[in-house]
Amino acid sequence: MGVSPTILWFRLDLRLADHPALQGALRRGGPILPVFVWAPEEEGGWAPGAASRWWLHQSLRALSEALEKKGAPLVIQRGPAARALADLARVSGAGAVFWNRRYEPDIVRRDAALQESLRAQGLEAESFNAALLFEPWELKTRSGDPYKVFTPFWKSCLQRHEPAAPAPEPNRIEGCSGKIASLKLEELALEPKPDWAAGMRAVWSPGEAGARQELRRFLVEAVPGYLDDRDKPARAATSRLSPYLHFGEIGPRQIWHAVRAAAAHDRRAGAQRGSEGYLRELGWREFAHHLLYHFPHTAERPLRPEFEKFPWRRDAVALRAWRKGKTGYPLVDAGMRELWTTGWMHNRVRMIVASFLVKDLLIPWQEGARWFWDTLVDADLANNTLGWQWTAGCGADAAPYFRIFNPCTQGEKFDPNADYVRRWVPELARLPDAWIHRPWEAPPEILAKAGVVLGKGYPHPIVDHAAARDLALWALETIKKR
Repeated sequence: MGVSPTILWFRLDLRLADHPALQGALRRGGPILPVFVWAPEEEGGWAPGAASRWWLHQSLRALSEALEKKGAPLVIQRGPAARALADLARVSGAGAVFWNRRYEPDIVRRDAALQESLRAQGLEAESFNAALLFEPWELKTRSGDPYKVFTPFWKSCLQRHEPAAPAPEPNRIEGCSGKIASLKLEELALEPKPDWAAGMRAVWSPGEAGARQELRRFLVEAVPGYLDDRDKPARAATSRLSPYLHFGEIGPRQIWHAVRAAAAHDRRAGAQRGSEGYLRELGWREFAHHLLYHFPHTAERPLRPEFEKFPWRRDAVALRAWRKGKTGYPLVDAGMRELWTTGWMHNRVRMIVASFLVKDLLIPWQEGARWFWDTLVDADLANNTLGWQWTAGCGADAAPYFRIFNPCTQGEKFDPNADYVRRWVPELARLPDAWIHRPWEAPPEILAKAGVVLGKGYPHPIVDHAAARDLALWALETIKKR
């Protein structure tokens, strides 16, 4: 008799190249049954948001087409995962279930129980690392504790062995004989109705091919000027690989070795510095997963316990203005409108809009994290948690709480010609550069000439930044005294 089939369970690893679980199934031999199980109820309160569901639909379609060409069609099932996988093993005669690991707290617990259950049924059940350069448990301080500061964490990463070379995708995959029942992708109802995703379709190409294309663009066009231009939101100077990494359409090992190889042959000025700078950003992603794995409560609660007592405000009107990009601060509003339209926001602007929410408005960081979770195509629990706790000053390696971004000076520094603001806040487009980042200070004749009527065409600032800064610092003092 031949080797029994292997169920290859796809999750956030929607690719065929450098796919350790697929490579493990190929080494085992026998037919392979690719499976995707839709089980949002098992995500522990962090089921994919609306933008992520749109992306997931496109990515699953691309993966299904790729697998069909390879000879092993994708089977789609609904959860619970344990039941779906056990049923598929029985129907297909599979002797093994292989998958790539995830690191979100509830998924870690679920996977451990699932692995034990599958093995009790006499199945091989193995997981692999496809998502990270280093496992979270591999890196510890000299005292044996998890890292809480990025710089020593990254130094420890660089002292380890070079990440393994990525494996190529197989030329062909032997699929299971016989018909295995599968849902149609459309039955998962992942795409929005009514359809509001036109802006995302215009700027993104989800799937493995789209990831490779975005990586090529970055290596050719952006790496040499990366360190100089990455904070300028009007320029395409970042990799824009974050959603592809989150959905596993490309893996960090692939990016690491592609950047290293390109740097070895790129003689342009800044190429070496840009490459190292970008790899450091991959390190921040590793650090985010390290923190969430070791401190699982931080998705909901601050790492620094004193911030449990922070005197946050509840202001539904201000929160709604922030969400809709109507705060009266042009750079903040531009970022929130870019997010709503494209499902993405430039990283510098993410820090500015987050600082505005938690420090100018004193609204809890969890409100911002939940909004990003629903609207970002790259919504990743580890990265989202790190970013919001960093800005709020309550997490690991956090920005000092007294670092409060001034949205006007940030705009003047990083968007000096206001190209970004003019694109996303077109009602201010005719204002001169000198006034566009602080339109409320513009003389009446300048506003009139630009066709701007504050309070009607564009809102007055919903808060005075200088006064809000003082209030935020006072709030910090209250928890220090406690």
